[in-house]
Amino acid sequence: MTTRRGARPNHVRPRPAVGDRLTSTRARTPSPSPGRLATHRPIQRGGIPFVGRLILALALVGLGLGVLYVGMGGLGKVVGAIGSTVGGFVDGVTATPSPRPSVLPISDAPTIKAPIEPYTTADSTDLEVTVPRNLAGNADYRIRIYLALQAQPAVAIDEVAIAATPTTIVPVQLTKGINDFSVTIVGPSGESASSAIVRYIQDKVPPKITVDSPTNGAIVNGKSVDITGKTQGRTTLIARNATNGASITSDAGIDGTFTLTLAITAGVNRITIDGTDPAGNTAQVALIVKRGTGKLTVSLSASSYQFKQNRLPQSIRLTAIASDPDGRPLAGADVTFTLSIPGIATVTMDVKTAANGSATFTTTIPKGVDKGQGSATVLLSSSAFGSTQDYTVITIK
Repeated sequence: MTTRRGARPNHVRPRPAVGDRLTSTRARTPSPSPGRLATHRPIQRGGIPFVGRLILALALVGLGLGVLYVGMGGLGKVVGAIGSTVGGFVDGVTATPSPRPSVLPISDAPTIKAPIEPYTTADSTDLEVTVPRNLAGNADYRIRIYLALQAQPAVAIDEVAIAATPTTIVPVQLTKGINDFSVTIVGPSGESASSAIVRYIQDKVPPKITVDSPTNGAIVNGKSVDITGKTQGRTTLIARNATNGASITSDAGIDGTFTLTLAITAGVNRITIDGTDPAGNTAQVALIVKRGTGKLTVSLSASSYQFKQNRLPQSIRLTAIASDPDGRPLAGADVTFTLSIPGIATVTMDVKTAANGSATFTTTIPKGVDKGQGSATVLLSSSAFGSTQDYTVITIK
């Protein structure tokens, strides 16, 4: 049988015989519907989640091991092991992580309350330490105490627990001299910045009190005396006059200098000065002052007050001592010496007092003077205080 070019081949299968004639039936392969081709979609391969792929891989590994182990009668063990492995892995992947305890950050440094007075005679003291409020009562954190002695680096000397309140009292020992304390906080997050330094000074030495003026036993011409001197800085001083009951209190300056003006009375004034330094140590000094007349004074003396006529000529030296109204030497004052001897003319000499208030005049008593009493006189003049004089008797025998 021939077919036309381009024609589709017939698929023929024999039919059952009808009478004596054979018939054939053409079988045709149905063509796909155009509509089906138009609506056909490509096969999309869905991805397996990462967790699923890991589970599948573990399952295959376990299955392979199980096959090897079955022949040895361990089927039940293999199945149990695979289930345990896969189940544990799934539980580990899907379980919610347990929360870890949080570490509190130390955001602020602690502080130490500074003392009102750093000087003390005590052997110990209490540091008042304040920490951030969120650390109060936290057992994971502690207070570390540092101490620096004079000219030495700071070293850690102790660690204490933080109190239930932000303020913790920390007792510490003191050493003679400077004690510089500082604190930090230590814990799981490390060590905080250091607090500011707080200084204590242990001082058990009494203050030395030196009186520069007046000197002990000085004559003071006035209703009061100015007591000046030096002691330890910021020492509290009390001057008392036992003679009239007067007293005065004052503090020495930072450099230790002081001036106390105390009332005095006529005659002898017995004065005591008590000092208490910042640490509480005490000391005392005493002195006596005499209240003068308040006037300018001069005293005259001679090298000799009697001369024998038959031993003349002889020299004589006159000395004058001048004092101002407060009893201090009067320098630069005018002094006039006068010497009167019977039988000769009066002799005079003008001089000025030296820095110590003294002035001298030397002359000679000649032969030929008469026996009898003469005199030597000194006149003291001051533009600030007026004038005064003194004299003495000179005898010729």
